[in-house]
Amino acid sequence: MALTADVKDELARLEISKTTVRAAELATILRFSGGLHLISGRIAVESELDSPLIVRRVRKDLAELYGVRSEAAAVSSTGARRANQYLVRVLDGGETLARQTGLLDARRRPIRGLPNRLTTGSRDELAAVWRGAFLATGSLTDPGRSAALEVTCPANEAAMALVGAAGRLSISAKAREVRGVHRVVIRDGEAISAMLVHMGAAESVKAWEEMRQRREVRATANRLVNFDDANLRRSAQAAVAACARVERAMEILDGDIPEHLRYAGELRLRFRDSSLDELGHHADPPMTKDAVAGRIRRLLAMADKKASDLGIPGTDANLPPDLLDD
Repeated sequence: MALTADVKDELARLEISKTTVRAAELATILRFSGGLHLISGRIAVESELDSPLIVRRVRKDLAELYGVRSEAAAVSSTGARRANQYLVRVLDGGETLARQTGLLDARRRPIRGLPNRLTTGSRDELAAVWRGAFLATGSLTDPGRSAALEVTCPANEAAMALVGAAGRLSISAKAREVRGVHRVVIRDGEAISAMLVHMGAAESVKAWEEMRQRREVRATANRLVNFDDANLRRSAQAAVAACARVERAMEILDGDIPEHLRYAGELRLRFRDSSLDELGHHADPPMTKDAVAGRIRRLLAMADKKASDLGIPGTDANLPPDLLDD
């Protein structure tokens, strides 16, 4: 997931000066990437992250915003985890930190969603909430039919809070549950770009948009090629069918054909691969496409009427089997 890593790298390097915005991002990271644990009777705050750069950002914010010391350790990859993870833990002062960040409510109960003050904050704080959630558990797929900006959430309440935050930024996001895992997804290309801009990934959104435009151009070109192929195939089939019917008409009428109709029929047989418009240009003097089509139509009608009178197969008799239904 190189695209995801690039976005997270850019976001983790983003400089934020406003304390409330930094606090909103940190609280969301802690909520989405870890949880509260009891260790030796004390509440510990833990956060599991996938980048040393994000770890440094979290530990810096913990120290500068709340004055707490944290521990960091690498967690080796397992069968379920393809890449190394990094654990940040706060044990000393963990309960106080949990209260300050809103992970615990006033009755010492863990919150299920996000602290209310975050989801009703300023636009900068709402963007920080999304930035924190993405840094914790987000992913971004390549542009295309299945493009998505997705965040894995610790609970349905957290997912709904994230959807609400996106809505207050005028971006449509949807919560969904798959096999017990709650996720929030943004699928529309314009909405994905807008959210990346809000989060602060200016460089990443440029790269994503360029990739998106290239894919759209390629898809449009492929559609046009397929459209042209289908048109050419239909034109070729129509020409084959017309030639077969004209040949049969000449046999049925056996020389008893008005000259102008005979000329149109011979023109059709002489230039078998040409369109009606091209046949008109080959005529001497030139004729319009409608004039050529009209003469051939009358030639076939005359031959079919004579065949019906004689009780013999009409102009369809010589059509290849695969064109009989056309």
